Amino acid sequence: MPNPDFRRTTVLTPTLAVACEERGPADGFPVVLLHGFPYDPRCFDGVAPRLARAGHRVIVPYLRGYGDTRFRSADTPRSGQQAALARDLVDLLDALAIPQAALMGFDWGGRAACIVAALWPERVRCLVTGDDYNVQDIAASGRPSAPEDERRLWYQYYFHAERGRAGLAADRLGFCRLLWRLWSPTWAAGPGLFDATAPSFDNPDFVDVVIHSYRHRFGLVAGDPALDDIERRIALQPPIAVPTVSLCGADDGVGPAEADDPDADRFTGPYRRHVLAGVGHAIPAEAPDTVADALLDLLRA
Repeated sequence: MPNPDFRRTTVLTPTLAVACEERGPADGFPVVLLHGFPYDPRCFDGVAPRLARAGHRVIVPYLRGYGDTRFRSADTPRSGQQAALARDLVDLLDALAIPQAALMGFDWGGRAACIVAALWPERVRCLVTGDDYNVQDIAASGRPSAPEDERRLWYQYYFHAERGRAGLAADRLGFCRLLWRLWSPTWAAGPGLFDATAPSFDNPDFVDVVIHSYRHRFGLVAGDPALDDIERRIALQPPIAVPTVSLCGADDGVGPAEADDPDADRFTGPYRRHVLAGVGHAIPAEAPDTVADALLDLLRA
């Protein structure tokens, strides 16, 4: 694990006190790196230093429910819905007075990045997304998939029941460690790096946010009413027009990449897609140079 050379900051938004790690010059063009479930900023330890050395201001927030990020009010719903993640990102950019940034995200972070690129394209110079058009189509969530695809989503169905909530609350570390192993089966370094990430799951809102996320995406629970307008806009499945590179893991244990791009028509601007051999779900941790190269190439274009 690289030695930490980042600055720890806390950014106040209307909803959150967002814990962030920052690298690079304060006046560099900003790049925001967004982790997923169940990960944290440690998955960018091989990416962020390269971007900082290239002169960029690199901001890596802990998402809601992770690390030292906290809700500012006890009355705010502990939502994990996709609109909340996108709103959090826009609020973070606003609080930092950043009019435009480059974005990279995967899993939950990729969902936030894709939605902001689609709905607020003026805020996004370019995008590197993990696994294509990473936006949930909740209206279609009840359609069954192929049996093998359904098997990979067992954890989501588990979370739909109170047994799943209880299981995650009782052993969040054991549960998340299992997902790391299943989702990145060829990532030899993964098990040894888990302990550096695990403290982020001790956040008091982690269980509530995770459970809500995996229930809302199937339309099983209501979202935060304050986010209804964003959800209505997302439901239209808007295209992404900003310059984009999609990186997909060929060995992803939860959603292995298809050889043919299923989402090419979702991207209406400059767009490239790469399937990465020997890479699982934790794309920036497993292929940091590929992620950094993609961002730097887009930023130089």
